[in-house]
Amino acid sequence: MSEGHKIKVGAVSYLNTKPLLYGMQDAGFLQQHELLLDYPAHVADMLKEGRVDVGLVPVAQLPQLHDWYVVSDYGIATDHDVASVCLFSEVPLEKIETIYLDYQSRSSAALLKLLMREFWGIQPVLVSAQDESYRTKIQGTTAALVIGDRAFEQRRLSTYVYDLAAEWRAMTGLSFVFAVWASVKPMNDAWIKQFNAANAAGLNKLTEIAEAQKYPAFDLQKYYHHHIAYELTEERKKGMNRFLEMLKV
Repeated sequence: MSEGHKIKVGAVSYLNTKPLLYGMQDAGFLQQHELLLDYPAHVADMLKEGRVDVGLVPVAQLPQLHDWYVVSDYGIATDHDVASVCLFSEVPLEKIETIYLDYQSRSSAALLKLLMREFWGIQPVLVSAQDESYRTKIQGTTAALVIGDRAFEQRRLSTYVYDLAAEWRAMTGLSFVFAVWASVKPMNDAWIKQFNAANAAGLNKLTEIAEAQKYPAFDLQKYYHHHIAYELTEERKKGMNRFLEMLKV
């Protein structure tokens, strides 16, 4: 494959993606691919607009693509609590009057709205945050959805922490898939095999990857080994399909 025909891969720059990207730092992989990092909502936009060929796309945004194909056996999922996608508040759920939605992920916002409607039975005012300052508004009856690495920092500050994946598990009994590698056109089997191998490379190095981050806000050994699941097993796909079905309602 020539330099001018690299496959463009859009990925997320969060800590939870580090293991998947480990094998993509390989020189052989980078000879054939260009890796572009952004936050989840932007990765989905890049794929939709044709700026990347493959992207780590939030599951809730898959139906917004004209055609979509899951092109890997790996993604970002959890079988219980995820720790990094949470609703933060100073009061219990039933007393929350306003929720600011994290601007970095539309999928987590979709899950939050679903939980509000189907499980919690609350109807607070929802406000789309525009920048990082929204986290300072978590006070009184105002709460906020915070995702990614910033959620680890917020866990140290807020009185009430509602883990959205744990709430999903309580509601459905299923695992939750946050993001999958997707394309808008089929990828050939040889490429999929190579891409799966690149994804899998870091999963045998979780301990080393956690140690390399030097991240004080959260125990990354626990995060990588307990909270996050990377393989899209049939059981996890059931959770993904249920989520997509419920979004249609």
